[in-house]
Amino acid sequence: MAETTGTELELDITNVAHGGVFVARHEGRVVFVADALPGERVVGRVIEDRHDRYWRADTVRVLSASPDRQDHVWAEAGVDRDPAQRAGGAEFGHIRPARQRELKRQVLEENLRRMGGVDREVPVAALPGAEDGTGWRTRVRLHVDEDGRVGPYAPRSHRVVEVSDLPLAAPALRELAPLDRRLPGTSSIDLVQTSTGTARSLADGEGAGAVVTERVGDREFRLDLGGFWQVHTAAAATLSDAVSRFVDDQLFDPAAANLDLYGGVGLLAAALGDRFGPATRITSVESDPRATEHAQENLADWVGASAVTERVDRYLRRLAGQASRTERSRLSRATVVLDPPRSGAGKDVVKSLAALKPAQLVYVACDPVALSRDIGALRREGYEVTALEGFDLFPNTHHVEAVASLVRT
Repeated sequence: MAETTGTELELDITNVAHGGVFVARHEGRVVFVADALPGERVVGRVIEDRHDRYWRADTVRVLSASPDRQDHVWAEAGVDRDPAQRAGGAEFGHIRPARQRELKRQVLEENLRRMGGVDREVPVAALPGAEDGTGWRTRVRLHVDEDGRVGPYAPRSHRVVEVSDLPLAAPALRELAPLDRRLPGTSSIDLVQTSTGTARSLADGEGAGAVVTERVGDREFRLDLGGFWQVHTAAAATLSDAVSRFVDDQLFDPAAANLDLYGGVGLLAAALGDRFGPATRITSVESDPRATEHAQENLADWVGASAVTERVDRYLRRLAGQASRTERSRLSRATVVLDPPRSGAGKDVVKSLAALKPAQLVYVACDPVALSRDIGALRREGYEVTALEGFDLFPNTHHVEAVASLVRT
């Protein structure tokens, strides 16, 4: 096969694919194209051709634009720049916000049908904030190259791109960002803003061990400065509300062995506690010991709450193998909230949950493919989806959050 990398092709874009790319065909082969839109005709430059079934390409010119194309919200990520010099992290910024959400809905629904066996509409809701989807990121990592230049990486690379602004970042972080400086000897800069007003610029993990406070409604959560917290200014409140709404109160038993898996610092466990009262029994399971320490403190209002440091798969496998008859009864009446990483819960966790037979599950997902795969596995174990919603926690990117409720049939 002749070398095609660098070749420019005229391509008709027909669809969206998972991962923030769009679908075209060239001589029968699928081409995944960045920075395009369905219905457009573009010139794409081939950047990867090693697969027999598909290639990858970057849009370098738009010959026929979609009415949903807009000037990119981040000028330095626009299609008028050479792809190697485009800023990464805003791959949907050239699309009008309403169409972004429609494309995310489409990806969610297609994967649910194909992998989960679920055919249903899944609305994707906008979160409070700027209409153009800017100013929402409260955590930003910048990189520093060997010459001291500061900026984001270009897409699919470790090449630092110099930029003059960070439009997706919260305003305080845009002001803090050292974009016009040279920082030789530094490898990364983390910008962090909390909901209580703290804004910090940290070089190479600086600030390790510092503790900050995040506020959701009237409740405060303590966590490490560099610890995990949802990055959209409205995300923590949105997900807390969704989890609380998705629990069927007819199935919820405050005295059962309720679980918050991948529990972090206790955000979603607290949502259940606030809804069902101080006697609610719930165990938060989290592999990060520092997060668990904070969860113990953050969940102190509930006498039945506890936090365990352990990998979720090991914790569930141990429960499934060692639980007494009484414990199994409490687990069978349980509500389980799980918020796994992007890779999803996976077959081992699904197998253990199926063995424990909790009454209902509330699954918080940041990847539609992983969610759909796990839903398919859970359905084969006797669970059915009763509600599913999407949330645009990451505007101007392809990422989408979803919350699903499943009950044992």
